[in-house]
Amino acid sequence: MLIDLIRDIRTYGSVDFTGVLIQLAVMALMIFLILPVHEFAHAGAAYLLGDKDIKHRGRLSLNPLVHIDPFGALCMLLFGFGWAKPVPVNPNRFKYPKLYMGLCAFAGPLANILCGMFGGALMLLLAKTAPSALVEYKIGDYLYLTEIGEYVWMFLSYYILINASLAVFNLLPVPPLDGSKILFIFLPDRIVNFFYRYQHFTSIFIFALLYMGALDGILGAGREFVLKLCLFFQ
Repeated sequence: MLIDLIRDIRTYGSVDFTGVLIQLAVMALMIFLILPVHEFAHAGAAYLLGDKDIKHRGRLSLNPLVHIDPFGALCMLLFGFGWAKPVPVNPNRFKYPKLYMGLCAFAGPLANILCGMFGGALMLLLAKTAPSALVEYKIGDYLYLTEIGEYVWMFLSYYILINASLAVFNLLPVPPLDGSKILFIFLPDRIVNFFYRYQHFTSIFIFALLYMGALDGILGAGREFVLKLCLFFQ
């Protein structure tokens, strides 16, 4: 099963120099392409839902230089998760501010899931077509890859894993993550205002929990679910 191979990719080739280079290549792809796609999805959803000024703020763009946050990019390289500059959405432009803010927030993680599904489709294409340059031989459903094939497979596996991890991390219902705005749809305004007032503290709290590994179980279960979505066609 493709999903079983992706689960094991974190240890597969972990001490191999080429494997490290592939991880760095995937991280660069995420920073300069996928994170901008994530933020563009936020901006695009805001524009479609009524915040037409988002275009004049310069964020309705796939240009990575518009979206990249240096510290968030560094965290992506060091820890495998990161962020870009938040899109400045104006809820006063929305007919239903809380609902539409939640929809704009969900657009970002949804973009990561769709990007992961694209990677899964490429992986399935590799498994089905089995070109001689990538596959040495095949026994049943198991593919014995060439050296180049292993690197391509590793690249796609990291790519899918990181997209799944970003989607799940951003869906945590804690400010300033996207999941909090989805949660706020169902909360009264006084509680929402309370969360916004102390969101700087919640950010520090999240990093502390991540450092201690307290969120590993939740993030792992969420990532497993998203991986199945990314590979639903296998």
